[in-house]
Amino acid sequence: MHGVNANLSAAVAVLILLMALGAAVYAVARQRGRRVIATAGQRATYEVLHTAGLAAEPLRAGLSAATAGKAVRHLRTLIGSSGLAVAGRDGLLAYDGADDHHRDQLATAARRAVATGRSTVLSARDLTCDAIDCAVRGAVVAALIRPDSEAVEGALVAVTDKQVMPGMVRATLETGRWAATQLALAELDSSRARLARAELRALRAQISPHFVYNALSAIGSFVRTDPERARELILEFAEFTRYSFRSHGEYTTLAEELRSIDRYLTIERARFGERLQVRLQVAPEVLPVGLPFLCLQPLVENAVRHGVSPKPGVGTVSIVARDAGAECVITVEDDGVGMDPEVLARAVDADEPDAGQHVGLANVDERLRSVFGDGFGLVVETAPGAGTKISMRVPKFRPDVHPARAT
Repeated sequence: MHGVNANLSAAVAVLILLMALGAAVYAVARQRGRRVIATAGQRATYEVLHTAGLAAEPLRAGLSAATAGKAVRHLRTLIGSSGLAVAGRDGLLAYDGADDHHRDQLATAARRAVATGRSTVLSARDLTCDAIDCAVRGAVVAALIRPDSEAVEGALVAVTDKQVMPGMVRATLETGRWAATQLALAELDSSRARLARAELRALRAQISPHFVYNALSAIGSFVRTDPERARELILEFAEFTRYSFRSHGEYTTLAEELRSIDRYLTIERARFGERLQVRLQVAPEVLPVGLPFLCLQPLVENAVRHGVSPKPGVGTVSIVARDAGAECVITVEDDGVGMDPEVLARAVDADEPDAGQHVGLANVDERLRSVFGDGFGLVVETAPGAGTKISMRVPKFRPDVHPARAT
């Protein structure tokens, strides 16, 4: 028995030793792996991309004194110059580095680059001064020319305390070209935002005329027969229009959008009576999800107007919003008359003369793609006699989507 225990103790000791050796080998291998992965070239690539990202953020807001002031230090790091000036069309906006007593000369060189669209190299003779300890030996002036329009937005002036070398020239010109691209993207973002606001105004104009007429007709039918019902419908109509024509915020929450849709459907049920049935199924956790303002209303209106209204007998509109992990999936479905998919595709084409009948769908699809990306447009399933189902996916969390508070 004593021999067995001794053998067991020895086996355990060997096992512990092997485990320790294995852990040590794993740690060494892991450390070596780290050294292999983090090569000098890879670290340099990371640093460049990280710095470029820091510079891109303010530039994507356009070129101004504020954005230039935030970007200039990162741009100087990319170039590797001792100083850097950022100029706009109207003059110098920001400077980072030593020897800023050459500002006037740098501003003059930048204005020349903006006027001519030409990049130049300045020598020490072009940057003379009275300072005995001045270290400036030259500068590279790069015009910021937008690639989309060839318009000159400004200039970068990279100052060096050594003789200007070809590497310095190339780094400045390439950084200038990259910065000009960011400014072009900023203009594109601004154009998209203006387009989204214009489309929203068009959507409001498209929705309001026929709905206002139908709503007032429905309310008018109750004025004598059921005054209290007419009063309730007027209040619902007032709240619906107040929400639809609000002037603040491009985004809202799913809860607010559904609340407005409920008012819309209350008025439509007063018009259709028992012919219109509504089924609502919403997961509570997706109610705070942010989405473009008035992106569900046109889908529900399409279901009522083009699905249920032409259908003999009773029609049902179903609205479902479910939690799908990082996304919220919303569907609006009706069991109405449906339509030929090819006819629908032509109807939502802006070039078609009858596009106005379905401009709401095209508008919503475009705004969803503009905000969330091309993978988040509408999916429409329809066929004659088979009803219509419209689906959308919305990210549950998006930093740049800030729903406006209800008022």
